[in-house]
Amino acid sequence: MWVSTIVGKCTGTSLCGRAAQCGSLRSRATTKWPVRWRRRTGPSLAKGEVGIRDKKTVPTLAEFIEKRFAPWAQSATCPKTWLDYYRPGLRVVGKYKPLASLRLNEITSERASDFAAWRQAQGLQVSSLNSSLQVLRRMLHIAVEWGAIEKAPRIKLLPGERRREHVVGEDEEARYLAAASELLASIATVLADTGMRPDECHRLRWETVTWINGRNGSLLVTHGKTAAARRVLPMTPRVRALLEARWEAAQRPSEGWVWPAQTRNGHVDRSSLKKQHKKALRLSGVRPFVLYSLRHTFLTRLGASGCDAWTLARIAGHSSVAISARYVHPSEDTILAAVERLGGHKFGHSPTSDDKGAGAAEPITLLLPSR
Repeated sequence: MWVSTIVGKCTGTSLCGRAAQCGSLRSRATTKWPVRWRRRTGPSLAKGEVGIRDKKTVPTLAEFIEKRFAPWAQSATCPKTWLDYYRPGLRVVGKYKPLASLRLNEITSERASDFAAWRQAQGLQVSSLNSSLQVLRRMLHIAVEWGAIEKAPRIKLLPGERRREHVVGEDEEARYLAAASELLASIATVLADTGMRPDECHRLRWETVTWINGRNGSLLVTHGKTAAARRVLPMTPRVRALLEARWEAAQRPSEGWVWPAQTRNGHVDRSSLKKQHKKALRLSGVRPFVLYSLRHTFLTRLGASGCDAWTLARIAGHSSVAISARYVHPSEDTILAAVERLGGHKFGHSPTSDDKGAGAAEPITLLLPSR
């Protein structure tokens, strides 16, 4: 409020009762702003768009799982993702009452660390712990998207997770295929020669097999782990001979599962090959591995052959080139060959100026440290 230091002089306030008739700039601005404010906010106040509102009740984590997240995850994801990833993770999170009883806005990074410590005390592998933390992190991010909370806490995964880095040698592969059953040997051959994920191979259908594309035909992977999983893979001669013999034995069907089985899905799955795989490992005497290692073996061999990371990502169905870069390790010869393919091109000079100038640039010599 303005205070006048001179008696009898208007200060531009409304306390004197004559501010509306005063001609000063201060008094006019002071008396007009309530009118302008009412004009701007009146309709919004009438519609309930502005004003003081009651805060929404934030649900507990257990309530959010039961009423919102679990129904969404079951309907929006594929059955395998729900059964193998979300459902086990939600059950574990729900069992830990100190976390499940908290409201979503009360969950902090410290609470998530306590949950990880509780799981770690059970003697589980780091991969199992991180799987539960990933489900928790996904839930909180979805809660932010749906407006249940404003911000999700940062949840860090535990280090030391073991990856499927076992590469099956050619001798081990031959011994394993010789000891495996006909069905298992066929599936393992397709995995080792195409690099498909086991679930992608299990869901192969005859309508996705083309015998005329490329040199030996191709396989269409319709869906998989990510959107990048949809791709066309060329068949090797070994895979074509195997699938063609199976196609002929099945009376040349135009559709249907390539690997039919008496399961709920109608095709082979991980559980139907589990006992056969253990038996083949025991009979062959090779170092134990999972069928997914055959995909890793194929990608490792592909990277060693000189394939670049972008092509490897397309073949493997990776969503990021950073994943494929783990398989690409260029040797010194590969680096030298890449530089030589420049053809002596000199950056910053046109071909005409290079021909005219005296003293042409010498070829680039790349010195690499000896190992």
